[in-house]
Amino acid sequence: MGIWDKLFGELVDIIDWTDDTSHTLVYRFPRYGNEIKNGAKLTVREGQLAILVNEGEVADVFEPGLYELNTANVPILSTLQGWQHGFESPFKAEVYFFNTRIFTDMKWGLRNPLILRDPEFGVIRTRAFGSYAFRIQDPAVMLKEIVGTDGHFVLEEIIGQLKNLVVTGFAKVISEAKVPILDLVASYDDLGRFLTEQLQPMFKAYGLSLETLLVENVSVPEAVEKALDERASSIAVGDLNRFTRYQQAQAMRDAANNQGTAGSGMAMGMGFGMAQSFGAALGRGDSNDPLAPPPMPEQVQVVKHYFVVIDGQRVGPVNLAVIKDMIVESKITAETLMWTEGLADWSAADTLSEVKTLLNSQPPAMPQ
Repeated sequence: MGIWDKLFGELVDIIDWTDDTSHTLVYRFPRYGNEIKNGAKLTVREGQLAILVNEGEVADVFEPGLYELNTANVPILSTLQGWQHGFESPFKAEVYFFNTRIFTDMKWGLRNPLILRDPEFGVIRTRAFGSYAFRIQDPAVMLKEIVGTDGHFVLEEIIGQLKNLVVTGFAKVISEAKVPILDLVASYDDLGRFLTEQLQPMFKAYGLSLETLLVENVSVPEAVEKALDERASSIAVGDLNRFTRYQQAQAMRDAANNQGTAGSGMAMGMGFGMAQSFGAALGRGDSNDPLAPPPMPEQVQVVKHYFVVIDGQRVGPVNLAVIKDMIVESKITAETLMWTEGLADWSAADTLSEVKTLLNSQPPAMPQ
């Protein structure tokens, strides 16, 4: 830079930045010897922030607007160490412009499968990919942590690191959350919002803000996909049987409403056949129908046992079949003492209803 450029830079001092690229994040305004004229005009446009740096330290941050750089409007300038020749002399400082627009459609994806322990399918491998959007939130932090003295900091210098943040954060959050794989693929929108919230602190540490994170796909191995398809098919079988019976009923109604001659006979025949099929289906039931009632419970018959006093001796336990034989053999009469579960004491045989029925079923004595 020649002497005329230096003199022109001191006489006409307007500091601004118009970005003609789509990938510049930070731009340092060029100045001969970093000299800025006292009273210089600083223009910060919408979508920009500006930082005034003196000897590596942030002196002030400027939002969109027009500023005059002098001690009246920027009190911090009165303390700058480069101010050695009075308030009318140039001072040494640097101005960095930060592009605060949202950078969209940043791609991310798992390079290697993520191994998860799923509560339903066990250990499985899954892949995922999507996109994210970010913006500069705290230029002072970004200048300190990332930019440093870089006078032209572009997207390509940081996009690899941001992608690693997203991929590493995704793997960490999903592994620790222990979310079933079926829930992961149920709603990508909810998953994206959850991940955006969880990964925000990682971006904030670099002075950035993660605006959105989109999950476009979560894939599983072919064997797991096949298992999911088989499950869906088995669930659909019940609905298919219901639909088939509904179609049969509709066909029977249409056949009954058909008033044609030859067509009517054919329709009646078809309707009769469908009715038989429909009736058979209803009669045998369908174990795959989710609306079918459960089978009737089996009745368990409880066998009672009895004790009998015969010739002063206790006989038993015996069941009703043996009791019946003993009645036929006249070993048990109406006055015979008996006992069974539920009786407080020995009772006559004819006081037990089931035994009295057997006694009454015997024929009378033979006539003489």
